[in-house]
Amino acid sequence: MTVANSAISDNKPVETESVTLGGGCFWCVEALYETLDGVESVESGYAGGSTANPSYKDISTGTTGHAEVVKVTFDPKTISLERLLSFFWQAHDPTTLNRQGADVGTQYRSIILYSSPEQKAAAESSMAEAQKIFTKPIVTEIVALESFYKAEGYHQDYYKNNKTAPYCQYVIAPKLKKLEQ
Repeated sequence: MTVANSAISDNKPVETESVTLGGGCFWCVEALYETLDGVESVESGYAGGSTANPSYKDISTGTTGHAEVVKVTFDPKTISLERLLSFFWQAHDPTTLNRQGADVGTQYRSIILYSSPEQKAAAESSMAEAQKIFTKPIVTEIVALESFYKAEGYHQDYYKNNKTAPYCQYVIAPKLKKLEQ
């Protein structure tokens, strides 16, 4: 597991872990994960492909092999990896291949990128449990994280910074409302 230390107000280090997930447009996934207690940060980026240092323009062609993903850094004492993975299955439709809603292409595929044998086992176990809920087969890829490329600055905190944009109003806001219920 990826472990990092960050200081908190009483100067005691907090150990965090990171997991990289893709469930369609990273703007949506980022906005959803930012609502969870114990999530320290969510970064939008690209992973799962073969092109080094891809740009949004590059991955939008569907030829780089990368997916739009988020790197979720969390405090495992507050929220477990298992809870984050359970949320993952609820936050998107893992039974649709290379699409989420109107977003179509390999860059929108459902993917879990693990960084340790423990994360791989947790992802596989979680997927087996989730498959009991879905009537169609889950098509989510579970693969080792080789590289994470942080997306351009304008993609970070997209929903927070663009709540009135049409995509935010018609796609992200309804997902957040559903989550609140």
